[in-house]
Amino acid sequence: MQTLTHNPGLLSPFHVAFPVHDLQSAREFYGGLLGCPEGRSAQDWVDFNFYGHQIVAHLAPEEARQTQRNTVDDHDVPVRHFGIVLPMAEWTVLAERLRAGGVRFLIEPHIRFKGQPGEQATMFFLDPSGNAIEIKAFSDIAKLFAR
Repeated sequence: MQTLTHNPGLLSPFHVAFPVHDLQSAREFYGGLLGCPEGRSAQDWVDFNFYGHQIVAHLAPEEARQTQRNTVDDHDVPVRHFGIVLPMAEWTVLAERLRAGGVRFLIEPHIRFKGQPGEQATMFFLDPSGNAIEIKAFSDIAKLFAR
């Protein structure tokens, strides 16, 4: 049996699919507000380039809904969420663009775990279908998995 290995110097793009209640609002949010280029699409799905990763919005109104939350660093974090880790300067620019675009944050942009291993900037918000997204940044990306 062949063993799968991970090359830490080379990140493979991830793929995630998620339900949305309306494809046009997904296009406006992901393509417009977040600036993710649109890829292939069909009548009931559309994919986006999410910082080099493939995310796919599938039309499934009955599955689009809020998720359970757990407490992390005194905030109610949606259990089901996806996101990206950006360089700090890019994170700051995006936070301002989202504020200017009228995004209502579940968790406002802030620094969590201050002074601890894993200190990070983070923000949480919902897409129009209630899917939770976390965007985070580290001053030192080498501490991404710090304990």
